Amino acid sequence: MVEIIEVKTRADRREFVELPLRMYKDCPYFVPELYGDVMKLLRAGNKSEIADTVFYIAKKDGRTVGRIQGILHKQSNELKGEKRVRFTRFDSIYDAEVSRALFGAVESWARERGMTELCGPLGYSDMDREGLLVWGFDENSTFEEQYSYEYYPELVEDFGFAKEVDWLEFELTAPEKKNPMLARVAERALEMNKLHIANTSISKRRYISKYADSFFDTLDVCYAKLYGTMPITNEQRRELISQFMAVINIDYAVFICNEAEEVVAFGLCFPSIGDALKKSGGRLNIPTLMKLMRTVKNPKTLDLGLVAVRPEYQNSGINAVILNGMVEILSDGRIEKCETNLNLETNTQVMAQWKHLTARHHKRRRAYIKNIETENKDA
Repeated sequence: MVEIIEVKTRADRREFVELPLRMYKDCPYFVPELYGDVMKLLRAGNKSEIADTVFYIAKKDGRTVGRIQGILHKQSNELKGEKRVRFTRFDSIYDAEVSRALFGAVESWARERGMTELCGPLGYSDMDREGLLVWGFDENSTFEEQYSYEYYPELVEDFGFAKEVDWLEFELTAPEKKNPMLARVAERALEMNKLHIANTSISKRRYISKYADSFFDTLDVCYAKLYGTMPITNEQRRELISQFMAVINIDYAVFICNEAEEVVAFGLCFPSIGDALKKSGGRLNIPTLMKLMRTVKNPKTLDLGLVAVRPEYQNSGINAVILNGMVEILSDGRIEKCETNLNLETNTQVMAQWKHLTARHHKRRRAYIKNIETENKDA
């Protein structure tokens, strides 16, 4: 028999965080979240102004065999006129009894609050891990996304979830031959629009302080209509800056600014830190911190975190500036490859740009949805 327990005690929190570390202990593709960040989230509970949340663990025969988080994103529901609860951080052994009990607990929690749909995996914002891996199980995960075993889609679909949208992921390497026209278009676009690439010769702290506000403003504008995205609150902005301060290398950021030094477009890559975190399970002990610092300073792989161009510049050739920057980064011999992370399958305009590089489509993730309105009416 499966027992579902709402996470409230210190012991429950530890089980919630450590379950995937046990499940994926021998999996070479899995990359853990930062242990301290998840613990902080669990301790905070429902202190978020934009969302209510609940955490559950599942036990069977005295041991923890599954976990899940439910998020009622009030801000998202209000803006989009929906009544949804998101699920995230779903993990389960290969046992439909366990997964059904976990999803059932979140569904009951959602119905009690008058919701009509469940969807996910989705977090609080587009900056969280999202999407369930459905193809590419023999590929390394990135720090930004969640690895899961091949049986997970079966468990999710068993509960009545259906596909809502997919994301594609690509591995990018240097082009076999550079296109000189791309560099000329990039240079001309900067000149015509009176824009320039932000100076990276200043300190990282000063760089982030100088450009953070306009970066997030541009991010909100450009991502507003994409699936699952939400405006990033001031509190979230501060939290994200704190989290990424240690892992960003501004040599791999292309921030395009206007004459007022406001970011109007960007391509932001992060050093791929997944391998540095695997052995410690996401705990930032001294050996892990040393390995992390070396990786950030001299990465071999980059994760393409975010790309955006403000609407007023989208047909002016500015995307060529970002692409040319990526070509140069991948062609100078220091970086071996770049992982794109998530590209919405409907965003063909973005994916078409990878023709300027050598691209390999190697992973696919899925967001699911289930209508629970019938259960609400029958309740």
